Amino acid sequence: MFNRLFGRTTPTGWQNISPSELQQRLTANEEWLIVDVRMPEEFADDGHLQNSRLLPLPYLQLRSQELPKDKPMALICRTGNRSRVAAEQLAALGFTQVYNVAGGIFGWRRAGLPLAIQEVQR
Repeated sequence: MFNRLFGRTTPTGWQNISPSELQQRLTANEEWLIVDVRMPEEFADDGHLQNSRLLPLPYLQLRSQELPKDKPMALICRTGNRSRVAAEQLAALGFTQVYNVAGGIFGWRRAGLPLAIQEVQR
């Protein structure tokens, strides 16, 4: 009851995925869309996952129709907080294969996984 009063219900339509599990799936050539919801400066300066798409959280709902509903989507930010919000928003819009990368880019780095640094793609 406490959780319901304060909006902490069990998530529906999305779930967390660890950086290492996502990396295993990508290495196995599973087709995933990786959406980075940070701002362009963070994406460029802090590094990002190879082949990820930049779509900052403030624009996510406005541009959600650009995202496919038929393949798994991993959302990532700096720490996992903004990407969790993004996952909740997309789930509310009917997306069903939505995953929040737990720990964000910081978690990805802590796991020793590779990051790309390149010109921002929009």
